[in-house]
Amino acid sequence: MMPPDEIRRQFLMEWLTKAHEDREVAHYLLDTEVPYLGIIGFHAQQAVEKYLKAYLVWKQVEFPKTHNIEQLLDIIATCNSSLALSLHQAIILTDYAVEARYPGNLPELTPKEAAGAVGLADMTYAEVMDALKDIITPC
Repeated sequence: MMPPDEIRRQFLMEWLTKAHEDREVAHYLLDTEVPYLGIIGFHAQQAVEKYLKAYLVWKQVEFPKTHNIEQLLDIIATCNSSLALSLHQAIILTDYAVEARYPGNLPELTPKEAAGAVGLADMTYAEVMDALKDIITPC
């Protein structure tokens, strides 16, 4: 039987792996000749959401099933206010979780907005990995 800390670490790594996949897909699509801007925003949002949830998993803080970045940051603020504050601008990605995937809900992202979304995913990755630096090595 695995010790509880090892189970927690394994669960953390599963969340981080999923977040990394979304961030890498967003980068890949951004670099293609014909970028799919809406889906880039979606994957950037998903990466941010999963990095935040990974952090909460490690801290053993319950969170609801939500795509709302601001709500997740509010929860993170209860245990790490500086991390939550440093990632506040990522709340703009919340609409990319659902609304941007369907016609008529949001205007198509511009190339600049898509690149900005990926930049926010990269920033979230860096900040969360820094907050977890004593636990894991960066991927």
